[in-house]
Amino acid sequence: MALVPCQVLRVAILLSYCSILCNYKAIEMPSHQTYGGSWKFLTFIDLVIQAVFFGICVLTDLSSLLTRGSGNQEQERQLKKLISLRDWMLAVLAFPVGVFVVAVFWIIYAYDREMIYPKLLDNFIPGWLNHGMSGISAATCLVSWPAQVSTDRRVKPGFPTLKARILPLNSHCSLASCCGVSSNSWHPHVCQSRTVLHRVFSG
Repeated sequence: MALVPCQVLRVAILLSYCSILCNYKAIEMPSHQTYGGSWKFLTFIDLVIQAVFFGICVLTDLSSLLTRGSGNQEQERQLKKLISLRDWMLAVLAFPVGVFVVAVFWIIYAYDREMIYPKLLDNFIPGWLNHGMSGISAATCLVSWPAQVSTDRRVKPGFPTLKARILPLNSHCSLASCCGVSSNSWHPHVCQSRTVLHRVFSG
């Protein structure tokens, strides 16, 4: 019975992510009609990753309840694979990407919000939706980390994932500086540091 509250919590979190994604996609913004659509924003990519992760968590919980006490070795083997996938996704994608995106967003927001979230966006995105998109993932990941990771301790939060998140930013800044393409005010500030980012994250 101790697992039931956790299962209900994960279902609630999954529904929350689905609600945030649906509300965000329902907003008519000019940036959604340009190249890449919503997929060029790390906050949106992070939301999709978290939604998929908690979907796997819910599926794992349901499978665990259905196979409990059945004695079917094949079902137990499939459940172990699903648990391994859940733990891998938490360690490699959900946790590092979620914490990274939230930390970078709010650090830049505190320094100069115009660099990452101009006041103009307040006319399109409600405050609650912005906080849900850029804050909930870190909280849910920090809650999930001690509860979700199974006995396989070989899977740990990976630095390569953060590297994978930085490289597209470095390429984007390179394209902007070479081609004169700049659609947001944060490009000049961030691109000044792209050489440092390249040295640190590109090896």
